[in-house]
Amino acid sequence: MRGLSRRGLNRAMLARQLLLSRAAMPAYDAVEHLVGMQSQAPLAPYVGLWSRLAGFEAAELSRLTAEREVVRVHLMRNTIHLVSARDCLRLHRLFSSVHAREHSSRFARYIKGIDLDELLAAAREVLDERPRTRAELGRVLGERWPGIDPSALAYTVSHLMPVLQVPPRGLWGAGGPAAFASVESWLGRPVDDAPDVDRLVLRYLAAFGPASVSDVQIWSGLTRLREVVDRLGLPLLRDESGQELIDLPDAPRPDPDMPASPRFLPEYDNLLLAYADRSRVIEDGRKVPLPPGGGAATGTLLVDGMWRGTWKITGGVLSIDTFAPLPAADRAAVLAEGHGLVRFAAPEAESHDVVIRGS
Repeated sequence: MRGLSRRGLNRAMLARQLLLSRAAMPAYDAVEHLVGMQSQAPLAPYVGLWSRLAGFEAAELSRLTAEREVVRVHLMRNTIHLVSARDCLRLHRLFSSVHAREHSSRFARYIKGIDLDELLAAAREVLDERPRTRAELGRVLGERWPGIDPSALAYTVSHLMPVLQVPPRGLWGAGGPAAFASVESWLGRPVDDAPDVDRLVLRYLAAFGPASVSDVQIWSGLTRLREVVDRLGLPLLRDESGQELIDLPDAPRPDPDMPASPRFLPEYDNLLLAYADRSRVIEDGRKVPLPPGGGAATGTLLVDGMWRGTWKITGGVLSIDTFAPLPAADRAAVLAEGHGLVRFAAPEAESHDVVIRGS
Protein backbone atom coordinates (compact mmCIF):
# COMPACT_ATOMS: atom_id res chain seq x y z
CA MET A 1 0.00 0.00 0.00
CA ARG A 2 1.76 3.12 -1.25
CA GLY A 3 2.29 6.05 1.10
CA LEU A 4 1.59 9.66 0.20
CA SER A 5 2.93 12.70 2.04
CA ARG A 6 0.71 15.58 3.10
CA ARG A 7 2.35 17.76 0.49
CA GLY A 8 1.78 15.06 -2.11
CA LEU A 9 -1.91 14.99 -1.14
CA ASN A 10 -2.01 18.77 -1.45
CA ARG A 11 -0.55 18.77 -4.96
CA ALA A 12 -2.88 15.99 -6.09
CA MET A 13 -5.86 17.93 -4.73
CA LEU A 14 -4.76 21.18 -6.40
CA ALA A 15 -4.24 19.47 -9.75
CA ARG A 16 -7.67 17.85 -9.71
CA GLN A 17 -9.29 21.07 -8.50
CA LEU A 18 -7.75 22.94 -11.48
CA LEU A 19 -5.79 25.11 -9.04
CA LEU A 20 -2.24 23.96 -9.71
CA SER A 21 -2.40 25.67 -13.09
CA ARG A 22 -5.36 27.31 -14.78
CA ALA A 23 -7.15 24.94 -17.14
CA ALA A 24 -8.07 25.73 -20.72
CA MET A 25 -11.62 24.38 -20.65
CA PRO A 26 -15.15 25.78 -20.95
CA ALA A 27 -16.92 26.76 -17.75
CA TYR A 28 -19.58 24.09 -18.30
CA ASP A 29 -16.94 21.34 -18.42
CA ALA A 30 -15.25 22.69 -15.30
CA VAL A 31 -18.52 22.72 -13.34
CA GLU A 32 -19.13 19.09 -14.32
CA HIS A 33 -15.56 18.06 -13.56
CA LEU A 34 -15.86 19.55 -10.06
CA VAL A 35 -19.20 17.75 -9.56
CA GLY A 36 -20.75 21.16 -8.96
CA MET A 37 -19.61 24.22 -7.04
CA GLN A 38 -20.86 25.59 -3.76
CA SER A 39 -23.36 28.34 -4.60
CA GLN A 40 -24.96 29.18 -1.29
CA ALA A 41 -23.37 32.56 -1.95
CA PRO A 42 -24.75 32.89 -5.49
CA LEU A 43 -21.76 34.58 -7.14
CA ALA A 44 -19.11 32.37 -5.54
CA PRO A 45 -18.76 30.10 -8.60
CA TYR A 46 -17.68 33.09 -10.70
CA VAL A 47 -14.65 33.74 -8.49
CA GLY A 48 -14.05 29.99 -8.19
CA LEU A 49 -13.94 29.59 -11.96
CA TRP A 50 -11.84 32.73 -12.47
CA SER A 51 -9.19 31.16 -10.22
CA ARG A 52 -9.36 27.83 -12.05
CA LEU A 53 -9.78 28.62 -15.75
CA ALA A 54 -7.62 30.47 -18.25
CA GLY A 55 -9.45 33.42 -19.76
CA PHE A 56 -12.70 32.89 -17.85
CA GLU A 57 -15.28 35.65 -18.29
CA ALA A 58 -18.32 36.11 -16.08
CA ALA A 59 -20.60 36.44 -19.11
CA GLU A 60 -19.93 32.80 -19.99
CA LEU A 61 -21.39 31.48 -16.73
CA SER A 62 -24.25 33.99 -16.77
CA ARG A 63 -25.22 32.75 -20.23
CA LEU A 64 -25.13 29.11 -19.11
CA THR A 65 -27.36 30.03 -16.15
CA ALA A 66 -29.83 32.07 -18.19
CA GLU A 67 -30.09 29.32 -20.81
CA ARG A 68 -30.70 26.64 -18.14
CA GLU A 69 -27.55 24.69 -18.97
CA VAL A 70 -26.39 25.05 -15.35
CA VAL A 71 -28.68 25.39 -12.34
CA ARG A 72 -28.48 26.14 -8.62
CA VAL A 73 -30.01 23.35 -6.58
CA HIS A 74 -29.82 21.69 -3.15
CA LEU A 75 -27.69 18.56 -3.54
CA MET A 76 -24.62 17.56 -1.53
CA ARG A 77 -24.98 18.16 2.22
CA ASN A 78 -28.37 19.72 1.40
CA THR A 79 -26.57 22.92 0.38
CA ILE A 80 -27.01 24.91 -2.80
CA HIS A 81 -24.62 23.85 -5.56
CA LEU A 82 -24.19 25.06 -9.11
CA VAL A 83 -24.32 21.99 -11.33
CA SER A 84 -24.96 21.19 -14.95
CA ALA A 85 -28.59 20.58 -15.85
CA ARG A 86 -27.86 16.95 -16.64
CA ASP A 87 -26.10 16.46 -13.30
CA CYS A 88 -29.08 17.98 -11.54
CA LEU A 89 -31.32 15.38 -13.17
CA ARG A 90 -29.04 12.40 -12.71
CA LEU A 91 -27.86 13.18 -9.16
CA HIS A 92 -30.88 14.64 -7.37
CA ARG A 93 -32.43 11.35 -6.23
CA LEU A 94 -29.11 10.30 -4.70
CA PHE A 95 -29.51 13.00 -2.08
CA SER A 96 -33.19 12.51 -1.28
CA SER A 97 -32.24 10.75 1.95
CA VAL A 98 -29.97 13.65 2.95
CA HIS A 99 -32.75 16.18 2.31
CA ALA A 100 -35.37 14.05 4.07
CA ARG A 101 -33.10 13.56 7.09
CA GLU A 102 -32.67 17.29 7.56
CA HIS A 103 -36.38 17.90 7.06
CA SER A 104 -37.18 15.30 9.69
CA SER A 105 -34.86 16.91 12.23
CA ARG A 106 -35.95 20.50 11.63
CA PHE A 107 -39.47 20.76 10.20
CA ALA A 108 -41.44 17.50 10.42
CA ARG A 109 -42.83 18.26 13.88
CA TYR A 110 -44.56 21.40 12.58
CA ILE A 111 -46.59 19.62 9.90
CA LYS A 112 -47.87 16.57 11.76
CA GLY A 113 -51.15 15.24 10.36
CA ILE A 114 -50.66 16.70 6.88
CA ASP A 115 -50.82 14.34 3.91
CA LEU A 116 -47.41 14.88 2.31
CA ASP A 117 -48.47 13.65 -1.12
CA GLU A 118 -51.30 16.16 -1.12
CA LEU A 119 -48.98 18.96 0.03
CA LEU A 120 -46.36 18.24 -2.62
CA ALA A 121 -48.98 17.96 -5.37
CA ALA A 122 -50.44 21.33 -4.36
CA ALA A 123 -46.97 22.87 -4.25
CA ARG A 124 -46.18 21.53 -7.73
CA GLU A 125 -49.27 23.29 -9.10
CA VAL A 126 -48.29 26.55 -7.42
CA LEU A 127 -44.67 26.42 -8.61
CA ASP A 128 -45.67 25.46 -12.15
CA GLU A 129 -47.66 28.71 -12.37
CA ARG A 130 -44.44 30.68 -11.80
CA PRO A 131 -41.35 30.53 -9.58
CA ARG A 132 -41.99 31.54 -5.96
CA THR A 133 -39.85 32.50 -3.01
CA ARG A 134 -40.26 30.37 0.10
CA ALA A 135 -42.25 33.18 1.70
CA GLU A 136 -44.62 33.35 -1.27
CA LEU A 137 -44.98 29.60 -1.44
CA GLY A 138 -45.67 29.40 2.29
CA ARG A 139 -48.38 32.08 2.08
CA VAL A 140 -50.19 30.30 -0.76
CA LEU A 141 -50.00 26.88 0.89
CA GLY A 142 -50.98 28.39 4.23
CA GLU A 143 -54.34 29.36 2.76
CA ARG A 144 -55.03 25.68 2.15
CA TRP A 145 -53.60 24.52 5.49
CA PRO A 146 -54.52 27.29 7.93
CA GLY A 147 -53.01 27.02 11.35
CA ILE A 148 -49.82 25.40 10.02
CA ASP A 149 -46.61 27.43 10.05
CA PRO A 150 -46.26 28.70 6.43
CA SER A 151 -42.47 28.55 6.55
CA ALA A 152 -42.60 24.89 7.64
CA LEU A 153 -44.88 24.16 4.67
CA ALA A 154 -42.46 25.87 2.27
CA TYR A 155 -39.37 24.21 3.73
CA THR A 156 -41.09 20.84 3.55
CA VAL A 157 -41.60 21.35 -0.17
CA SER A 158 -38.02 22.47 -0.81
CA HIS A 159 -36.67 19.47 1.11
CA LEU A 160 -38.97 16.74 -0.20
CA MET A 161 -39.63 17.82 -3.80
CA PRO A 162 -36.96 18.39 -6.46
CA VAL A 163 -36.83 22.17 -6.78
CA LEU A 164 -34.15 24.62 -7.87
CA GLN A 165 -33.45 28.35 -7.64
CA VAL A 166 -34.03 30.30 -10.84
CA PRO A 167 -32.42 33.40 -12.37
CA PRO A 168 -31.93 36.31 -12.07
CA ARG A 169 -30.40 35.04 -8.81
CA GLY A 170 -26.96 33.78 -9.72
CA LEU A 171 -26.47 36.07 -12.71
CA TRP A 172 -23.40 38.30 -12.70
CA GLY A 173 -24.36 41.94 -12.33
CA ALA A 174 -28.04 41.16 -11.82
CA GLY A 175 -29.24 39.15 -8.84
CA GLY A 176 -32.63 38.66 -7.26
CA PRO A 177 -34.48 36.79 -4.52
CA ALA A 178 -34.20 33.05 -4.04
CA ALA A 179 -37.21 31.96 -6.11
CA PHE A 180 -37.94 28.27 -6.66
CA ALA A 181 -39.33 26.22 -9.53
CA SER A 182 -39.71 22.46 -9.81
CA VAL A 183 -36.71 20.80 -11.41
CA GLU A 184 -38.84 18.93 -13.92
CA SER A 185 -40.79 21.97 -15.12
CA TRP A 186 -37.68 24.20 -15.36
CA LEU A 187 -35.62 21.64 -17.25
CA GLY A 188 -38.45 19.91 -19.09
CA ARG A 189 -37.27 16.43 -18.11
CA PRO A 190 -37.83 14.11 -15.14
CA VAL A 191 -35.15 13.44 -12.56
CA ASP A 192 -33.38 10.09 -12.85
CA ASP A 193 -35.04 7.49 -10.62
CA ALA A 194 -31.98 5.19 -10.71
CA PRO A 195 -28.96 7.37 -9.92
CA ASP A 196 -25.52 5.76 -9.83
CA VAL A 197 -23.77 6.17 -6.46
CA ASP A 198 -20.71 4.27 -7.72
CA ARG A 199 -20.18 6.85 -10.42
CA LEU A 200 -20.58 9.66 -7.89
CA VAL A 201 -17.73 8.27 -5.77
CA LEU A 202 -15.48 7.95 -8.83
CA ARG A 203 -16.24 11.52 -9.88
CA TYR A 204 -15.50 12.78 -6.38
CA LEU A 205 -12.08 11.15 -6.50
CA ALA A 206 -11.38 12.65 -9.93
CA ALA A 207 -12.04 16.12 -8.50
CA PHE A 208 -10.95 15.79 -4.85
CA GLY A 209 -8.93 12.62 -4.37
CA PRO A 210 -7.07 10.78 -3.02
CA ALA A 211 -9.49 10.61 -0.11
CA SER A 212 -10.83 8.48 2.70
CA VAL A 213 -14.33 7.04 2.84
CA SER A 214 -15.06 9.61 5.56
CA ASP A 215 -13.99 12.39 3.21
CA VAL A 216 -16.47 11.25 0.55
CA GLN A 217 -19.23 11.07 3.15
CA ILE A 218 -18.48 14.54 4.55
CA TRP A 219 -18.54 16.07 1.06
CA SER A 220 -21.72 14.34 -0.03
CA GLY A 221 -23.72 13.97 3.18
CA LEU A 222 -24.33 10.34 2.23
CA THR A 223 -23.65 7.46 4.63
CA ARG A 224 -22.69 3.78 4.30
CA LEU A 225 -20.29 4.41 1.44
CA ARG A 226 -17.76 1.85 2.68
CA GLU A 227 -19.71 -0.89 0.93
CA VAL A 228 -19.64 1.15 -2.29
CA VAL A 229 -15.88 1.64 -2.04
CA ASP A 230 -15.31 -2.04 -1.32
CA ARG A 231 -17.39 -2.96 -4.34
CA LEU A 232 -15.36 -0.67 -6.61
CA GLY A 233 -12.05 -2.27 -5.64
CA LEU A 234 -10.11 0.99 -5.86
CA PRO A 235 -6.35 1.33 -5.30
CA LEU A 236 -5.41 1.96 -1.68
CA LEU A 237 -2.90 4.49 -0.35
CA ARG A 238 -1.91 5.70 3.12
CA ASP A 239 -1.27 9.25 4.24
CA GLU A 240 1.43 10.33 6.72
CA SER A 241 -0.78 9.43 9.69
CA GLY A 242 -1.43 5.94 8.34
CA GLN A 243 -5.02 6.65 7.32
CA GLU A 244 -6.30 4.55 4.42
CA LEU A 245 -7.11 6.49 1.26
CA ILE A 246 -8.79 5.44 -1.96
CA ASP A 247 -8.03 6.74 -5.41
CA LEU A 248 -8.46 6.23 -9.12
CA PRO A 249 -5.69 4.17 -10.71
CA ASP A 250 -4.65 6.75 -13.32
CA ALA A 251 -5.50 10.01 -11.54
CA PRO A 252 -2.80 12.70 -11.46
CA ARG A 253 -0.46 12.77 -8.46
CA PRO A 254 2.06 15.51 -9.26
CA ASP A 255 5.53 15.78 -7.79
CA PRO A 256 5.13 17.14 -4.24
CA ASP A 257 7.84 19.72 -5.01
CA MET A 258 5.87 21.22 -7.88
CA PRO A 259 5.31 24.95 -7.18
CA ALA A 260 1.78 26.21 -6.59
CA SER A 261 0.89 29.81 -7.38
CA PRO A 262 -1.36 31.83 -5.05
CA ARG A 263 -5.07 31.35 -5.62
CA PHE A 264 -8.07 33.29 -4.30
CA LEU A 265 -11.09 31.16 -3.40
CA PRO A 266 -14.61 32.46 -2.82
CA GLU A 267 -16.50 31.93 0.40
CA TYR A 268 -17.86 28.40 0.84
CA ASP A 269 -15.51 26.92 -1.79
CA ASN A 270 -15.71 23.14 -1.60
CA LEU A 271 -11.92 22.84 -1.53
CA LEU A 272 -11.97 23.76 2.17
CA LEU A 273 -15.19 21.89 3.02
CA ALA A 274 -14.96 18.58 1.15
CA TYR A 275 -12.82 16.57 3.58
CA ALA A 276 -13.20 15.07 7.02
CA ASP A 277 -9.45 15.58 7.43
CA ARG A 278 -8.61 19.04 6.06
CA SER A 279 -4.93 18.96 6.96
CA ARG A 280 -3.91 18.72 3.31
CA VAL A 281 -4.96 22.38 2.94
CA ILE A 282 -5.39 23.67 6.52
CA GLU A 283 -2.36 23.10 8.73
CA ASP A 284 -3.55 24.31 12.11
CA GLY A 285 -7.16 23.13 12.20
CA ARG A 286 -8.37 26.68 11.72
CA LYS A 287 -12.15 26.92 11.31
CA VAL A 288 -13.29 27.81 7.81
CA PRO A 289 -15.15 31.15 7.79
CA LEU A 290 -18.67 31.14 6.38
CA PRO A 291 -19.52 34.84 6.13
CA PRO A 292 -22.77 36.13 4.67
CA GLY A 293 -22.52 37.73 1.28
CA GLY A 294 -22.98 37.35 -2.44
CA GLY A 295 -19.82 35.35 -3.04
CA ALA A 296 -17.73 37.79 -5.07
CA ALA A 297 -16.47 40.14 -2.35
CA THR A 298 -14.82 37.91 0.25
CA GLY A 299 -13.07 34.60 0.57
CA THR A 300 -9.88 32.74 1.40
CA LEU A 301 -6.32 32.81 0.06
CA LEU A 302 -4.08 29.86 -0.82
CA VAL A 303 -0.31 30.36 -0.79
CA ASP A 304 1.83 27.40 -1.81
CA GLY A 305 -1.38 25.38 -1.84
CA MET A 306 -2.27 26.03 1.81
CA TRP A 307 -4.85 28.34 3.38
CA ARG A 308 -2.84 31.39 4.48
CA GLY A 309 -5.33 34.23 4.78
CA THR A 310 -8.64 35.87 3.92
CA TRP A 311 -9.61 38.60 1.49
CA LYS A 312 -12.32 41.21 1.02
CA ILE A 313 -13.13 43.66 -1.77
CA THR A 314 -14.59 47.06 -0.92
CA GLY A 315 -15.08 49.35 -3.88
CA GLY A 316 -11.98 48.80 -5.98
CA VAL A 317 -9.71 47.80 -3.09
CA LEU A 318 -8.79 44.20 -2.34
CA SER A 319 -7.71 43.87 1.29
CA ILE A 320 -5.82 40.71 2.23
CA ASP A 321 -5.24 39.56 5.80
CA THR A 322 -2.61 36.86 6.09
CA PHE A 323 -2.18 34.66 9.15
CA ALA A 324 1.60 35.23 9.18
CA PRO A 325 4.08 37.38 7.25
CA LEU A 326 4.67 36.21 3.69
CA PRO A 327 8.13 35.73 2.18
CA ALA A 328 8.97 38.43 -0.36
CA ALA A 329 8.46 36.17 -3.39
CA ASP A 330 5.06 34.96 -2.14
CA ARG A 331 4.02 38.51 -1.33
CA ALA A 332 4.84 39.67 -4.85
CA ALA A 333 2.94 36.73 -6.35
CA VAL A 334 -0.11 37.40 -4.14
CA LEU A 335 -0.12 41.07 -5.18
CA ALA A 336 0.01 40.15 -8.86
CA GLU A 337 -2.81 37.60 -8.54
CA GLY A 338 -4.79 40.01 -6.39
CA HIS A 339 -4.72 42.75 -9.01
CA GLY A 340 -6.23 40.30 -11.47
CA LEU A 341 -8.96 39.34 -9.01
CA VAL A 342 -10.02 42.89 -8.13
CA ARG A 343 -10.19 43.86 -11.80
CA PHE A 344 -12.39 40.81 -12.44
CA ALA A 345 -14.65 41.15 -9.41
CA ALA A 346 -15.01 44.96 -9.39
CA PRO A 347 -14.75 45.99 -13.06
CA GLU A 348 -16.95 49.06 -12.49
CA ALA A 349 -14.54 50.62 -9.95
CA GLU A 350 -12.73 53.75 -11.12
CA SER A 351 -9.42 52.40 -9.80
CA HIS A 352 -8.08 49.18 -8.34
CA ASP A 353 -5.65 48.50 -5.54
CA VAL A 354 -4.43 45.56 -3.44
CA VAL A 355 -3.43 45.90 0.21
CA ILE A 356 -1.82 43.10 2.22
CA ARG A 357 -2.31 43.50 5.96
CA GLY A 358 -0.84 41.53 8.81
CA SER A 359 2.42 40.85 7.03
